[in-house]
Amino acid sequence: MQTPKGFRDFLPPQMRGRQFVAQKVKEVFERFGFEPLETPTLEYASVLLGKYGKEADKLVFRFTDRGERELALRYDQTVPTARVLSQYQNELPKFFRRYQIQNVYRAEKPQKGRYREFTQYDIDIFGSSSPLADSEIIACTYYAFKNVGYPRIQIKINDRKILFDTLSQFATSEVPLMSIIQTIDKLDRIDRDGVLEELQKKGLPLETATDALDTIQKVKPTDNLETIMSYSISLGVPKNVLLFDPTIARGLDYYTGMIFEVFIPDLPGNSFGGGGRYDNLIKLLGGADTPAVGIAFGFDRMVEGAEELGLIQTDSTATSVLVTVFNEQTLNTSLSLSKELRERGINAEMFPAIVKLEKQLKYADKKGIPFVVIQGPEEVANNKIQLKDMRARTSKVIPVDKLISELT
Repeated sequence: MQTPKGFRDFLPPQMRGRQFVAQKVKEVFERFGFEPLETPTLEYASVLLGKYGKEADKLVFRFTDRGERELALRYDQTVPTARVLSQYQNELPKFFRRYQIQNVYRAEKPQKGRYREFTQYDIDIFGSSSPLADSEIIACTYYAFKNVGYPRIQIKINDRKILFDTLSQFATSEVPLMSIIQTIDKLDRIDRDGVLEELQKKGLPLETATDALDTIQKVKPTDNLETIMSYSISLGVPKNVLLFDPTIARGLDYYTGMIFEVFIPDLPGNSFGGGGRYDNLIKLLGGADTPAVGIAFGFDRMVEGAEELGLIQTDSTATSVLVTVFNEQTLNTSLSLSKELRERGINAEMFPAIVKLEKQLKYADKKGIPFVVIQGPEEVANNKIQLKDMRARTSKVIPVDKLISELT
């Protein structure tokens, strides 16, 4: 019995860490005014295909249902949200900003940090073509990572216009422009030699491939990028966090302007998220001509990175106190006490069986429950309760009406 390859279970200790990171990120999203949104796991295949590029389309999970309809699992959250903008264009505000926290699916080879099902956290602003919207996305991204606790954050920024204008001269009928861009986007992962080798395999002569790479690495940022970075700094992003990198390409076809990726210098390797401006996608799906900018966070990578850097601060359990069941005669007392504790806002777990007290204490210790309450016949008769502090290994008998104050 096991999960399919590339899919995972998350047991309670793992979920505690994921919830810690999720809450830290969500706090910042809402602080910046983003509203929650969810879309279905399934979309019509026609909605998804043709929006990401040929290479990415190969990774879309798709199938035919019993009604012979072509369906696909959500590949990302941007295209489904563009569909929402098209479908509900008369119900949403002009400058709609949303965050979306859901799983996405990709039919790729699983490897460390890459899965076939994984969680993405997206933020997007729709309806504004102003660099103010781009800078809001960048600032929110920076503060989300900062709120998790990452000590150093780096945001690499570029403009698709730079890539198009600079690299179009090297495209051929055999190796189109987008294919060159998608390979150059891998520079941080497969280094210079790897990029040149891949471009040659695609059909570019070594001299042309070298010239293309050298040319793109020498360009300067556009005025638009300079403005976006200036606004981002004014919003609180430290200047040394922003780095212009003309080789950042973002492999998906729908990007039209500013693009960026997030890196954690203390955790070298793949980016922790990426996004940019995509002004044509909603119109492509049949909606109004709606400019848009956003980012998708690699949530699983964020959690793994936070664990590696020791940033996750969470208890082993959310339970504050275990209510023991001494025997059959005191069972109603345990039931009433559990009810009262929960009504007073205290996370209380009642042991779900009548067994020896020693086993109940071992259970609390193993689970990491900080307090245990015991009411045997003697305590019940005297309206008392025994409170055990499992961390300090101490115990005291107190009046029942003092229990709440002891636990809060």
